[in-house]
Amino acid sequence: MNFSIPPDLQQYLADLDTFIDEKITPLQHKDDNNRFFDHRREHARTDWANNGLPRPDWEALLAQSLSLSDEAGFYRLCLPTQYGGQNAGGSNLWMAVIREHLAAKGLGLFNDLQTEHSVVGNFPDVVMLIHFGTEAQKTMFIPARLRGEFRMTFGLSEPGHGSDATHMGTRGRPEERGGVKGWVLNGCKKWQTGMHRATHCCIFARTGGKEGEVVGISCFVVPRDTDGLEVESYEWTLNMPTDHATVSITNVWVPESYLLGRIHHGLSVAQAFVHENRIRQAASSLGAATYCIQQSVIYANTRSPFGKPLSHNQGIQFPLVELATQCEMLRQLIRKTAVEMDAMAHPDEIEKRLGDKVSMCNYYANRLCTQAADRAIQIHGGNGYSRHYPFEHIWRHHRRYRITEGSEEIQMRKVAAYLFGFGGRKSLVDGTVGEAKL
Repeated sequence: MNFSIPPDLQQYLADLDTFIDEKITPLQHKDDNNRFFDHRREHARTDWANNGLPRPDWEALLAQSLSLSDEAGFYRLCLPTQYGGQNAGGSNLWMAVIREHLAAKGLGLFNDLQTEHSVVGNFPDVVMLIHFGTEAQKTMFIPARLRGEFRMTFGLSEPGHGSDATHMGTRGRPEERGGVKGWVLNGCKKWQTGMHRATHCCIFARTGGKEGEVVGISCFVVPRDTDGLEVESYEWTLNMPTDHATVSITNVWVPESYLLGRIHHGLSVAQAFVHENRIRQAASSLGAATYCIQQSVIYANTRSPFGKPLSHNQGIQFPLVELATQCEMLRQLIRKTAVEMDAMAHPDEIEKRLGDKVSMCNYYANRLCTQAADRAIQIHGGNGYSRHYPFEHIWRHHRRYRITEGSEEIQMRKVAAYLFGFGGRKSLVDGTVGEAKL
C-alpha cells in the first residue's frame, strides 16, 4: 500500500490554504467577526434569551463563507459531478485527508468544528438521497439543498432511547386520505440538530416487525410545517449555542411519496448517513488532536518557568509522545479504511464488510481528541484553563462526539459483533456464527 498523499491532493491542499488565506481569514477578521472565534466565542454565538439558539449574525457569517467557497469551487468537492463536485474529491480518502488538514489548523471560519461547517462541505444528507431517493426526490431536494433552501434534520434518537434504534417508540401505520396512500406517524424525537432552520425532518419510525428487529423501521422526509410536528424544547448542552430540539410527532400524516428508501428497511438509510459522516468526523477529531499536540510542543519549548523550557521535563514529554504515537497509528487506519470504502459501490456493502473499521476509527479518534485537548490544557496551565486559548472549546465540542456519533460503547459493541460473531455475523477469528444478539 502506498501511504503517500497523491500529488493532485497535495496540490489541492495548497490551493485550499491559499484560498483560506486570501478570502476566508480576511472575512473572519473583518469588522468584529473574530468575536466568534476568540475568548468571546460562546457568548457571541449564543442568543441566551432565545432558547440558547445560534445568533442570526453568527449563522449569516457562516453562510457568507460558504458562498465564497462555493464560488471558488471548493464547497461541493465531494459531490457527484452532476451536482458540481469533482471526481477525485468524491472519495472518502480525499475527504479524510482534507478534514484532518483543516482541523489541524485550529479554530477558524474556514472550518468550525462546533457547527460542522467547512469550506469543503460534507453532505451526508445528499448521500442518503443519492442512494435511496426516488428520481422525484432527488430532483426536488438535492438542488434545493445546494441552494440552501432544503435543510433536513436526522430523527433517529428519542427521549426514551438513544443508540439502539431497533427499540424506538415512534410508530407509523398506513392510512389513505383523499385517495392517496400514506402513513400516520406518532412518537417523539430528541437531539434534532438544526431544527430551528430545518425545512424538513428525516423521521424514522417502526412500521412493522417486532421490537428489537432491524427490519420494520422506515424513513420518512417530513416537511417542517406539517400539522402535528412540534418543537417542545431546545436542549442546552456542554458547548453552546444549542440547535438540538426535542420534537413531538402527533398524528402526522405523510403521503407514500415521502418515504425515503424501501418500506421497513429504513436502517439502511441511516447507515448510509453515519458511515461517511463517521469516517470524516474521525479525521476531524484526529486533526484537532494533532493541533493540540503541536501547540503544546510549541508552548513547552518556549515556556521556561524554572529557568529551563518545560519540554526538558519527561513529565511533559512522555504524555505528548504517547499522544503523537497514537495519532500516527490512527491516521493510517483512517486512510486505509477510507480507501477500502472507496472501493465499495453502496453503503450496504460498507456496513457488511467495513462497519467495524469505521467504528474503530470514530470512537478512538473522538476519545483521542479529548485526551489531547485535556493534556494541552494541563501543559498550558492557567492559560489552558482560560478561554483565551482554544483547548477548552475543542475539549467541550469533541466530548460530544463520544456520545452523538453513536456512543463509544455502541461502536465498541459493533466491533465486538464482527470480532466474536454476534448478531448472525461470522467471527473474524474462526468463521463461526455467534448466537448472542446485539
